[in-house]
Amino acid sequence: MTVDRVLEIDGVSKRYGETVAVDGLTFEIRAGELFGFVGRNGAGKTTTMRVVLGVLNADAGEVRWDGNPLDFEARRRIGYMPEERGLYPKMRVAEQLSYLGELHGMTGADAHSGALGWLDRFGLADRRNSELQALSLGNQQRVQLAAALVFGPNVLVLDEPFAGLDPVAVDVMAGVLRERADAGVPVIFSSHELELVERLCDRARPDADEYSGSRHRPASGNEGSRNGHLAPRRGRWEFAAEIPTPHAKSLATAATRSSRPSRGMS
Repeated sequence: MTVDRVLEIDGVSKRYGETVAVDGLTFEIRAGELFGFVGRNGAGKTTTMRVVLGVLNADAGEVRWDGNPLDFEARRRIGYMPEERGLYPKMRVAEQLSYLGELHGMTGADAHSGALGWLDRFGLADRRNSELQALSLGNQQRVQLAAALVFGPNVLVLDEPFAGLDPVAVDVMAGVLRERADAGVPVIFSSHELELVERLCDRARPDADEYSGSRHRPASGNEGSRNGHLAPRRGRWEFAAEIPTPHAKSLATAATRSSRPSRGMS
């Protein structure tokens, strides 16, 4: 029997001194899902992603892939797009993507082929020999996503991938993320634009503390395996069971788009 690949965040907490950034956060992202993190700045979205990547150590809780704690080899197969971006500005675009592909274990030939393929997919084939800094900010962002995709990752973790993009670029990037989800890759991305997440995702988990015009009931707290929040403040994040809320307007929401029928409430 084939078991779907699942990325699990189980009871994760992280403090910075007296500041609680993430408090007992629990949720999962299954194969074929596009999962959106929505919240105000400072809600703990980036901290959670850095814990998943192993950049930060959680104070409590665990991150698992395929039922096992994430180790170095598993994290090597995660495609990550950091909020700060961080590619080399004076390095040629195709050369840079090839180099990053090789760091993830690809052969030189495969990395070069993958780099050219993704540049063509993003409409940047004619800029493959340009330095990154010569590209517009939107095109630099496309290259950054290509860097997360070039080696064929098992999971995609993207921090604010749509920030600063024009509508055409948003549509291109959204189409690529849908393709990856449909291919069975769990995709998690953060955003503070609720309308964008609602457009991309099919299901939402409303905030338990604060509502803003939503007619849906917040989580009651008895869906234990799905509960958790980012930061104990107004507008905290709450992950409840699969409650269909396509029009929820909560201050902080997590949403999931699945390419297959959703499971029942747990």
